[in-house]
Amino acid sequence: MLKKINDFLAGLPMTMIGAVFLALSFVLPGIGVNLPVDPAWATIVISGVPLLYLSIWRIIHNPGISKISSALLICIAMFAAIAIGDLFAAGEVAFIMALGAILEDMTTNRAKKGLKQLLSLAPAQGRKIENGEEIMIDAEAIRLGDILRVLPGETIPVDGTIIDGETSVDQSIMTGESLPVDKSVGEDVFCGTINRFGTIDISAVKVGEDSSLQKLIRMVQEAEKKQASMQRIADQCASWLVPAALMIAIITGFVTQDIVRAVTVLVVFCPCALALATPTAVMAAIGQATKHGVIIKSGEALEKMGKVDTIAFDKTGTLTFGRLEVSDISSFDKYVSEAELLSIAASVEAKSEHPLGKAIVSSAREKDAPIAESSDFKMFVGKGIYAVVYGREFYCGNEKFLSENGIIIGPPVRPGLERLHTEGKASVLVADRERCIGIIALSDVLRPEAKTMISRLAAMNTRTVLLTGDHKKTADYFAKQVGISEIRAELLPEEKVKNIEMLQAENRKVCMIGDGVNDAPALKTASVGVAMGSMGSDIAVEAADIALMSDDISKIPYLKRLSNATVGTIKFSITLSMCINFIAVTLSVLGVLTPTTGALVHNAGSCFVVLIAALLYDRKFE
Repeated sequence: MLKKINDFLAGLPMTMIGAVFLALSFVLPGIGVNLPVDPAWATIVISGVPLLYLSIWRIIHNPGISKISSALLICIAMFAAIAIGDLFAAGEVAFIMALGAILEDMTTNRAKKGLKQLLSLAPAQGRKIENGEEIMIDAEAIRLGDILRVLPGETIPVDGTIIDGETSVDQSIMTGESLPVDKSVGEDVFCGTINRFGTIDISAVKVGEDSSLQKLIRMVQEAEKKQASMQRIADQCASWLVPAALMIAIITGFVTQDIVRAVTVLVVFCPCALALATPTAVMAAIGQATKHGVIIKSGEALEKMGKVDTIAFDKTGTLTFGRLEVSDISSFDKYVSEAELLSIAASVEAKSEHPLGKAIVSSAREKDAPIAESSDFKMFVGKGIYAVVYGREFYCGNEKFLSENGIIIGPPVRPGLERLHTEGKASVLVADRERCIGIIALSDVLRPEAKTMISRLAAMNTRTVLLTGDHKKTADYFAKQVGISEIRAELLPEEKVKNIEMLQAENRKVCMIGDGVNDAPALKTASVGVAMGSMGSDIAVEAADIALMSDDISKIPYLKRLSNATVGTIKFSITLSMCINFIAVTLSVLGVLTPTTGALVHNAGSCFVVLIAALLYDRKFE
């Protein structure tokens, strides 16, 4: 009950009502209006009760020196001002601290829906093979060694090994790879990944909490717990501010025999400007970032981003667009042009559901290449396509597929194939009944701003690292294109986390930038996580501290400079507030200030802090 009342009074609507009553307490006496009860009493109750509740709660529950908080000092000053009848001063210090708390809460509240979405990816059932029959059972009931059948389009319910069948598996949830991976007997598949094409039977090797998806969920949970909330600077200083304020007030009162001077010392010693320094600067910076399509979820993220010296990038969907496009067309038949080769391949692949086939057809349509009707279409899972086009038999697929159909791969095909493989590109061989007539290569598309962004970070002495689940050659090719020299490839989610931890073990402040579900644990483990907001997975966005809503990675250097400026502004504001406090305390001891004028002076200090922070909003960081 007490907590509900406290939360109600501490909310923004009631705090604003308190501000109105405080203003009336100041204005009405000046125009000759005297009410039976000073309106400042309303502000004292509205803003003072939550502070009193907080200070008592901390005294009871906090360990050691942390029992002494800024809330305790303000309560002492508030009661001292009430004792001498200066109600405006009492209400003013309570209101300023209440406003500071609201501003800070507005910058640190974070949604927690990401983990629920991750949990929803876990399959609920599996198709168990028992005595030659298929039985649907709950995923929790699957045991080691159980034989499970997974149909096209279904989610694989456990980690397992294929014992029958061939397929292509979309395992982007685990590795971030843009292409489905061809799988056959003896190869491993992971829980939560999607079987795209062929029917497979698997033997369960990791079930329940041991599965890869459950480990992924657990890592996000554990990393979430490691994220400590930012302790308020005023509270960090309270352990010495409270004793210092009390000692100076007591000595002042004893030496001068003037209780008003002692109370004035307590009032001006209140760390209102100190408390406002961080939340106001953070709010201004968050507003500035929002204008540029960068969503910053907490002040802590800004502070940490300012200290980052190493940035780790995912590849697919981060440095690249995460979509396949035809990158190379090579014809080995002098009678078949590149345009005709694309037309033949698109005609063969027109009925295919494979991402490579769809990308070829899409490229042909963009280039207005004719797509003929095919007949006798046959798809061989994990290998390729056979179809009859223009009355001729054609094959589109991998080297193994062509070899199985008696088509020999020799010069000049092999050198071209090896070159494309070195560049990390996916290759589709196009052949007629007798020979290979060409190669169509497909590749993810590099973001045009990626190279400039990396060079700008290098100019800021920021180390860049590529962490990707893609093949080593693919990673090397794209890293070379953008200028990243440190590459760590073929990583599962837990391996990305380990690499982040290794970098942090070198006393590095690491920022991780990614977009996929598989990046969520690394985003949470890093000092700062940045997610691609518009096309990134919801889970990655929720796991991150910062989201790029336009997916514009050129904003990363801007974000770094903004964070640096915010940290600098906070430090300057804290120094200024401490100087104002020192001067105000000196004037209070000398009797120059009264509780009311002291409250106004230290309120002016708070205004200065807010104005300095507001300058962040319109500063140019591009």
